[in-house]
Amino acid sequence: MSSTRVAIADAKRVVVKVGSSALTTAGDGLDVTRLDALVDAIAGRVSRGTQIVLVSSGAIGAGLAPLSLGKRPRDLATQQAAASVGQLALAHAYAESFGRFSLTVGQVLLTSDDVVRRAHYRNAQNTFTRLLALGAVPVVNENDTVATEEIRFGDNDRLAALVAHLIGADALVLLSDVDGLYDGDPRDGATRKIAEVAGESDVDGITVGMSSSGLGTGGMVSKLAAARTAAGAGIPVLLAAASEAARALTTAEVGTAFAAADSRLSARRFWLGYAAGASGKLHLDDGAVAAVVRRRRSLLAAGITGVDGDFQAGDVVDLVDLRQRTVARGVVAFDAGELPDLIGRSSHDLPAEQRREVVHADDLVPLRR
Repeated sequence: MSSTRVAIADAKRVVVKVGSSALTTAGDGLDVTRLDALVDAIAGRVSRGTQIVLVSSGAIGAGLAPLSLGKRPRDLATQQAAASVGQLALAHAYAESFGRFSLTVGQVLLTSDDVVRRAHYRNAQNTFTRLLALGAVPVVNENDTVATEEIRFGDNDRLAALVAHLIGADALVLLSDVDGLYDGDPRDGATRKIAEVAGESDVDGITVGMSSSGLGTGGMVSKLAAARTAAGAGIPVLLAAASEAARALTTAEVGTAFAAADSRLSARRFWLGYAAGASGKLHLDDGAVAAVVRRRRSLLAAGITGVDGDFQAGDVVDLVDLRQRTVARGVVAFDAGELPDLIGRSSHDLPAEQRREVVHADDLVPLRR
């Protein structure tokens, strides 16, 4: 067994994420039998001394049947209405199911704001720490009843990756209706399941698609993105089928394992790279990209070719290359209105008060590609 799978099997603090399609059906809503099977697997792992945070989709799906909705609604207001009904049903079902093992459940509803804003981030971190210390199993979901289009996580896979780093998890387990990562559409018999992902090169060129269940917002695209985010931040990841939750949470000898990067990002650098909202973009030439990404240098005005957005000094911005790919993120030291007169100019050509880094290396996080 690979060292990555051993690390996941031995992890003392684990985030488990389960998708809507693994818990609900469009016609009947919440499937208690499936939910109980998941809880059985989690309770077994908890009994061996592991602390687990469960990130659960399914609130909207659980609210469809009670509201006589035949399929997941497209408009935000109806989604929020379904979530307000479904969250109650989902929380009650988890409380009942974990109660079979004398385990207490604590519901944690988050919006993007709770992770993007540093003060909220710390508050959420303290809540999780205390719940786990008290022996409870936190059950997390995006707060669909109040989230707006502007502040939504968009899928619980990303939320799970953010929570994994927030609580200092030793592993992330993503459970869905697919049994791993394939090099194409798994419904095509010619595709191959990828058992181990040691680095970015192992997933280059892979084409993945959205979920076909119609119940969730994610799919393999969001799961792959979440796995890369967590692994890049130093957390090993297992992607497996929810039906194999018991094996995933014991031996970890199922699905696809993503090896963790050699070092874990600090909480601040992880927040900067993956959680904070970007207020604009700085376009870089190839020399600046090499300096920022490969040599981990500060970004100077000379390497910037363009500016997008209306941001202030101290805001987070994306740094993009000539192919419009985001290669890094950082805290900008100038207002957007100041930069057009500075870009492309060497430091010695600038007034003394402007001879400073546009983004200092200490406030900059290169992103894995």
